Amino acid sequence: MAGRDISENVREWRAPDGRLIALLVRGGFAEYQQFRPFVETTVDQAHLAAAYGGRDPERERRTKAHLTDDDLPMQITILNREKGSTVAPHYHLADRQPQSPTRHQIMLCERGACKVGIYTKEGEHLDDVTIHPKDFILLCEGHAFEVVGDDTKLIEIKQGPFPETDAQDMVRL
Repeated sequence: MAGRDISENVREWRAPDGRLIALLVRGGFAEYQQFRPFVETTVDQAHLAAAYGGRDPERERRTKAHLTDDDLPMQITILNREKGSTVAPHYHLADRQPQSPTRHQIMLCERGACKVGIYTKEGEHLDDVTIHPKDFILLCEGHAFEVVGDDTKLIEIKQGPFPETDAQDMVRL
């Protein structure tokens, strides 16, 4: 069964019943506005402004793309951030995964550089580490991000399923 292009740099393969079988993301990915978050409501806009350092929520439409269906057990998000971008310390709820109180994620740096703050879920700051191209980090509890390189592109792989809204996905520390 042939795959289906869902954007210039993303191709998916699905079973006849609609299940996602594979997702290919080419390194030239830049089609952020074709994917969630769509930032359609004032609630979405207020959450994004608070969680991402007061920056323009519409920026999320141009620089963040959730590529996977919300109900999958593994989530993929592509982020393209300018130097100085931040994400407030937070962790992700694991309400549908009783084996762990938090959902884990991997952050992979494709280009640029990103400083990652490492926190316990209680909010204790343990360390900061900078990831560079080809580096990745597994995050099991709290974390924060500050982009410190120009034209940074990050790939986020997180346990799913994804909650109904971004605000329900994280606990801010």
